[in-house]
Amino acid sequence: MSCLPVASPKGRASLSNPKNRFVAIEVESEVPGPKRVPTTYFEDSSRSIIARNNSPDVPFDASLNPYRGCEHGCAYCYARPTHEFLGFSAGLDFEIKILVKKDAPQLLRRELSSPRWRPQVLGLSGVTDPYQPIERKLEITRQCLDVLREFRNPVAIITKNALVKRDIDLLSDLAQHQAVAVFVSVTTLDGELVQRMEPRTSHPRQRFEALRALSQAGIPCGVLVAPVIPGLNDHEIPAILDQAAQAGARAAGYVLLRLPGAVAGLFEEWLEAHYPDRKDKILHLLRSSRDGQLNDPRFGKRMRGSGVFADHVRSLFHTSRRRHGLLERKLHLSTAAFRRPGAARQLALF
Repeated sequence: MSCLPVASPKGRASLSNPKNRFVAIEVESEVPGPKRVPTTYFEDSSRSIIARNNSPDVPFDASLNPYRGCEHGCAYCYARPTHEFLGFSAGLDFEIKILVKKDAPQLLRRELSSPRWRPQVLGLSGVTDPYQPIERKLEITRQCLDVLREFRNPVAIITKNALVKRDIDLLSDLAQHQAVAVFVSVTTLDGELVQRMEPRTSHPRQRFEALRALSQAGIPCGVLVAPVIPGLNDHEIPAILDQAAQAGARAAGYVLLRLPGAVAGLFEEWLEAHYPDRKDKILHLLRSSRDGQLNDPRFGKRMRGSGVFADHVRSLFHTSRRRHGLLERKLHLSTAAFRRPGAARQLALF
């Protein structure tokens, strides 16, 4: 790790910028401690917008991400190492150097219009939050949703930001065709912990308000307790599911903390800075659930873990889920209403 300050920059979770694993030369840059650090935005020139995955742990095979990097700055974010592919650090860089895909709506329209596109559920998220703060200004996610609404292509959204309420009009249209599900991720009910761990996300109260608004608008929604951090927030599972059910959530899921690559060291730094008295216990419980490691990348293991503590979390979650009549993460989405508007207009000429 590079220079370790006493505190992370104001409104940020990372305390350092660790070396990029793909860069041979290491340049140590001092992280500016408690001072404010501005966010810099770069234009992403990607020529495609839909990404593929072959993971049996992910409920969709295709996804789109309007942004790369995430200003929410969650200390534990498993997506941080993806920033290393761009030549940046998985640490503070991930939070302050954001790539913006301004052409995302146009690229999405082109790909959905292609006869090669097989209608299927698209995940709107995956490596970064589609409703991170800059979305309020740029509205790239909203424009993508408008394209999905036009094609009636089903979409599953995961977010920690109450800004999703802004798009209820588009989401309601998709809901009429069983073409949308929104999962709001809630890590903790403790606002102070949120400020430390997820500094630019919405307050838990606002996330539940978003769930309530979505539900009242007839939009299928659920809650994700993600991540479950042993010894820090695992005891909150019943309370989170209780409040989510009251807000109208229909389904629930959870993910045990994952610490791939540089994220392990970054999260250890964060624990040392904020919860030094709990650090050893948290890491011990995590290792006991990951075959002695801080991360287990194997399919079928990486989301849930194994061992006594992982079994305890699984039992606590399922007991609480059944108590509130919540489905297990899945909400039915359909491709039956998919259409290609351009093709329909051409047929109308005949």
